[in-house]
Amino acid sequence: MTAITGKVQEALDWSVAELGVTGIVAHVQDENGNWFGSAGVADTQTGRRREPADRFHAGSCGKAYTSAAVLQLAAEGTLSMDDTVEQWLPGVVGGNGNDGSKITIRHLITHTSGLGVTGWDRDVVRRFHTRAGWAENSRYVWTVDELLNVQMSQPPIFEPGESFAYTNGGYYLAGAIIEKATGRSYEKELERTVIQPLGLTGTYARPLSEVGFRGQHTRAYSRMFIKDGVDPAILTTENYESHLQGPDTDPVDVTESTTFGWAAGGVMSTTGDMLRFTRAMIEGTLLPPAQHREMWATVPTRDWIPSTRYGTGVSQWTLADGSVLHAVCGMANGSAAVTMGTPDGRRLVSMNTNCDWSWFQAFDRVIEAAFGSPYLPPQ
Repeated sequence: MTAITGKVQEALDWSVAELGVTGIVAHVQDENGNWFGSAGVADTQTGRRREPADRFHAGSCGKAYTSAAVLQLAAEGTLSMDDTVEQWLPGVVGGNGNDGSKITIRHLITHTSGLGVTGWDRDVVRRFHTRAGWAENSRYVWTVDELLNVQMSQPPIFEPGESFAYTNGGYYLAGAIIEKATGRSYEKELERTVIQPLGLTGTYARPLSEVGFRGQHTRAYSRMFIKDGVDPAILTTENYESHLQGPDTDPVDVTESTTFGWAAGGVMSTTGDMLRFTRAMIEGTLLPPAQHREMWATVPTRDWIPSTRYGTGVSQWTLADGSVLHAVCGMANGSAAVTMGTPDGRRLVSMNTNCDWSWFQAFDRVIEAAFGSPYLPPQ
């Protein structure tokens, strides 16, 4: 253990003792090699410790995988980033002011499409973000058409290219375009273009119909449920945390469920695989030079993680000391995952909590330990 990894281990222990996270891991890769540390448990029933082979739901880290697949298809000449949604999916993006002829594939995967934010759709909140709704619908199997219909029920919030708004719908459309352009399923195309070339043996894209995890995995625990009696119509990105049930509530084991992440966040992975993937994204060893530059052509974010810029599924985070890290990040029900590294790829850290509360504070402490500065707090 080096001085840095010793500090990282202290941060992990602190996260369990002071923040009450169920389990947390950090996998460090630098000039000293690989180091894996953990605190807490993978399973509250058995008390099993977290292990490097444990799969977890990587949440919106899957957007970086989807973007890499799209960029590979662009490199192969199958599609162009300037193609419109209407060219590939005629008539799909329409109604409520939505116009697929104005939105390009680039807009979709940089969150600059102007599509409305669907996270607070009333029906979705009632069915999946309340305890009662979750108990009834945790194994509901979504279809891609249903996911797109939820998106189309929302009007756009700005003209394509004018601003930034983080929305899963853009990635659902990107996944549908991947399938239309290749004639193969999204999952198989992700395997062909990203997972196999990088040798990611612990990673796969989970189909919408699949329940739970394959192979060795953590249990996933959630407290991110809206309080009883809250009208979903009042929820916004700014106020939703104030309407969540508190830390005194018992967590729910959400492991054996389906996911509606799909192309917006349906990747299951390990810290080791996330390190390999993120290093390839930083160093440009998977994508050709033109597509690598496209991936990191970032735009400023709004109403997302503060002090960040977003590329295509990847982001840049500015720390308190002004240094910048390149990151792949995501959150899912019962899981939070961030893998980040220096722009030269000399040091990377992959983190995961198998719970969905207090992860930001926990990761911030690990970031400070690993990179010498905490993340810049919201202004």
